[in-house]
Amino acid sequence: MSKGYARNRQGSVTAASAAFQVRGRFLTALVLRIDADSADDAFYARLDEQLRTTPQFFSGAPMVLDLAHAPGLCDADPLAALLAHLRSRDLRVFGVQNADRLDGAVLEGLGLIAVTTGRDAPVPRAAAAAPSADVPPPLRNKVVHAPVRSGQRVMAEHGDLTVIGSVASGAELVAAGNIHVYGTLRGRAMAGCHGDESAHIFCQTLSAELVAIAGLYQTSETLDAAALNRCTHIYLKDEKLCMEVIA
Repeated sequence: MSKGYARNRQGSVTAASAAFQVRGRFLTALVLRIDADSADDAFYARLDEQLRTTPQFFSGAPMVLDLAHAPGLCDADPLAALLAHLRSRDLRVFGVQNADRLDGAVLEGLGLIAVTTGRDAPVPRAAAAAPSADVPPPLRNKVVHAPVRSGQRVMAEHGDLTVIGSVASGAELVAAGNIHVYGTLRGRAMAGCHGDESAHIFCQTLSAELVAIAGLYQTSETLDAAALNRCTHIYLKDEKLCMEVIA
């Protein structure tokens, strides 16, 4: 008899199910790197301008603070003031990285967790043997045969993502490999999400809010003007996002 079942005196079968499941989940978060030793009025003015020009990029997105270039913010009081300003702008800051001077109790009091860089892995099952770190997961390409609507998020964690249709403003595409859009790309497209710098983005018409490869991104106001509304190939070269008009 299976351990998942027990038979009572009347012969009926009762299913015993777990109260919860533990699963790994890939999370796309924005990283706000502070490149000044303090957050002054000029800093917030520039931030407000960015929020005005690309509001959908930040809307509802979890955010991590990177303080590698801002040692002056690695103390409780200045960091608390920074968080108050950011959260008053509806920025959902949940973590911080490169802030080794702050201990766990201080971070917890500020509603933050320490975030380390690197690729997340699925939580292993106790009964399953752990796979070798040298063996990559099998490719699982995803094809979407419909337009992607605003608010939708489509992800291919272990392969390429192809959309046969347009991608609306406010939609998001995320892929471990390449992204292909056979239509107009108006939303966000993030290829090479696990750090693959050889990933590419192809779209029939470029009108995106954001494009990114391996974490390097450009927003709508910085896209190459020559590529706008054209069939475009996007790739990385010398740590720079390049855009090549195909036709």
